[in-house]
Amino acid sequence: MSWQLTRRSFLQASLLGTTDVPSPDPRTKTVEWFRTARFGLFIHYGLYSLLGRGEWVQHREAIPVAEYSKLKDQFQAERFDVDFITDLALEAGMKYINLTSKHHDGFCLFRTQQTDFNSVDSPAGRDLVGELVEACRKKGLGIFLYYSYAADWRHPYFYSREAGLPIWPGARPAYQAPQPEYKFQRDEDFRHYIRFAHAQIEELLTQYGPVTGIWFDPIMGYYARPDLFPIEQTYALVRKLQPGCLIAFKQGANGDEDFVAPERTPRAHPRGGEVGRRAWELNQGKPIEICDTMQERAWGYQAGARHRTADEVMKMLEHAQQLGANLLLNTGPLPDGSIHPDDVATLKEVGRRLRRRG
Repeated sequence: MSWQLTRRSFLQASLLGTTDVPSPDPRTKTVEWFRTARFGLFIHYGLYSLLGRGEWVQHREAIPVAEYSKLKDQFQAERFDVDFITDLALEAGMKYINLTSKHHDGFCLFRTQQTDFNSVDSPAGRDLVGELVEACRKKGLGIFLYYSYAADWRHPYFYSREAGLPIWPGARPAYQAPQPEYKFQRDEDFRHYIRFAHAQIEELLTQYGPVTGIWFDPIMGYYARPDLFPIEQTYALVRKLQPGCLIAFKQGANGDEDFVAPERTPRAHPRGGEVGRRAWELNQGKPIEICDTMQERAWGYQAGARHRTADEVMKMLEHAQQLGANLLLNTGPLPDGSIHPDDVATLKEVGRRLRRRG
């Protein structure tokens, strides 16, 4: 076999995680690339976007599962334009994109055989993950897939709200009436959810070719009940399917992550207890990615929210640079999938300033 690669094809191979690179450890080249990537685009898009009240709206407002599920029939994503998104990321000076393939509400933006609660089976009729992966591959951008591994407000066998208390109330909304969709009764029931999650992870890592990384969330769902998650098995599955694919799980679950990705501040999670402290210590020396959002608070679209200016984003970038970290900057697309005009203007201006700096 010839290992002769052009500069571009080698970069493509490295950042997309393919094993067809001259390295005994396919992750090594991807990690090396990631350390210098510096700037990425985070995209939180899903059914919650239709309501315009943030990505935690189902939980915060205790919207019944059956009622929330009806939003699927309104999901069209008619202006989710992967060419525009990737061109915007490049113009802003970004090197990679991370899309919410499944958020905590359980709605999937990809083709899956595990549930019909997905964008392909909605009026949109589209595999948004597949489209974005292909666009990133064509344009030399890294692609990460966010997957809500430690929260799913729809799956019948995710653990109950009570099972996560007092550490974490996020496992389920605080419903006044029992939800007939929820079947979890004993810890043993959680294995049904794990089988579901592993099947979806396998779909994400076999349907689209190589991806740069899998980005798991929320870490508090793990810290509240680490005994329920076969985290070593999950990571082994990822590395078996794509040896070059990076793994992140916020501040860390067991210290076997490839990089840490805390929100705003690089530190152990303040509510992570001994498990969180130990994972953070084991991950010391690995690349850091700080994630933050263009809106002041929410990650999913929130109508009327103030959006960050170019000056503010430049300060975020400077802060990340001082820490030797990447900045993963989030935008919450509008209900139709288009990027908020304020974010478009800001990202273009940031790109202009970065180009002037050289």
